[in-house]
Amino acid sequence: MKAVIQKSTASGVAIAPPSKSVLHRMLICAALSTGKSVIKNAYYSEDILATLDCLEAMGAKIEKHETSVTVTGFSPFDIPENAVLPCRESGSTLRFLLPLALLSGKRVTFTGSEKLLTRPLSVYEAICKEQGIDFKKEKTRLSVCGKLKKGDFSVPGNISSQFVTGLLFALPFLGGAKINLTTAPESRSYIDITLSVMKRFGVSATWQNAGTLYCGCEKTFEARQAAAEGDCSSAAFLSAFNLLGGSVAVLGIEKDTLQGDRVYEEYFKELENGKPVLDVADCPDLAPILMTLAAFKNGAVLKNTARLKMKESDRGAAMKEELSAFGADIDVFENEIVVKKVPLHAPERALLSHNDHRVVMSLAVLLSAFGGEIDGAQAVSKSFPTFFEAIKNLGIRVELI
Repeated sequence: MKAVIQKSTASGVAIAPPSKSVLHRMLICAALSTGKSVIKNAYYSEDILATLDCLEAMGAKIEKHETSVTVTGFSPFDIPENAVLPCRESGSTLRFLLPLALLSGKRVTFTGSEKLLTRPLSVYEAICKEQGIDFKKEKTRLSVCGKLKKGDFSVPGNISSQFVTGLLFALPFLGGAKINLTTAPESRSYIDITLSVMKRFGVSATWQNAGTLYCGCEKTFEARQAAAEGDCSSAAFLSAFNLLGGSVAVLGIEKDTLQGDRVYEEYFKELENGKPVLDVADCPDLAPILMTLAAFKNGAVLKNTARLKMKESDRGAAMKEELSAFGADIDVFENEIVVKKVPLHAPERALLSHNDHRVVMSLAVLLSAFGGEIDGAQAVSKSFPTFFEAIKNLGIRVELI
């Protein structure tokens, strides 16, 4: 799909879609619960659909309604033999569910895109090797067979917080244990979201200190009615129009949200007022829109950017390539990105999506100031399938071909 965007200014009120991060966790906790849960404010992005499909393949009963999901729980010990879990391109789905698959002791196969299976899985591979669990990764599938043993886990905290979340979901079924982080955690806010959602479903897990998490086995997950809060990362793309002369109010974000991307408002102010140094260790999903706005405004330096290589695309390199079509001058280093202040102009070629939803949305924001087109714009369906409808409602002139 191609998105053709004409020069236009955004104004009006937008409601942030539900948080993908929170919704993944609520659906999984609901599926691990005894009884029937109702998750409200649901939103069917490709990643959420992947999690729902996988939970159903593991034994949960899923009823999808327009804005809610009814989930009847299952026991991870009773996953069907040779179950196939279709993860599509969702790294969250794969990493969250793999430890649960290992509770059954049966062979379980995860399928997904080639890009998904190139994303790091070394933490789980090391655990499986240590415990004698079969772990076989191919281009578009990962097969595991073996039973996860009780005991504490030592894992690095600087690869992805998703590994920690996956283990936290499994710990109550192992009689409780500790997770010792061998390096300082990046994206700790995502771990805190996991702890918060687990607590809502009756299971307590806590930080014992800055590098140790503990989960006991006093309770199992309990069915609940819960609603996903608004998504800060999606809200950031809508709010970004304000730095291009727009007037957009974004509703639906909780004031006390734990989401790391909540810093977008603060970072946007810094971009407006000068050339800031911005740390994206706890909010890597903001990096594409921060690079975009920095190029349009006064420049910026982004710190702790190494993990951008491990996303749906190599985001630092992808954004440098596409923003260069506007005349932007950007240096991408191993763990830092420098965006210089130079005049921009309308791109002289069609922009590429790199099959990355956040790249597409960032470029769409900037094209509203210059006009142009994006090939592969359907990538937004991964997290924000109604993105183009939302910006149309704000007055952005966009045609989808």
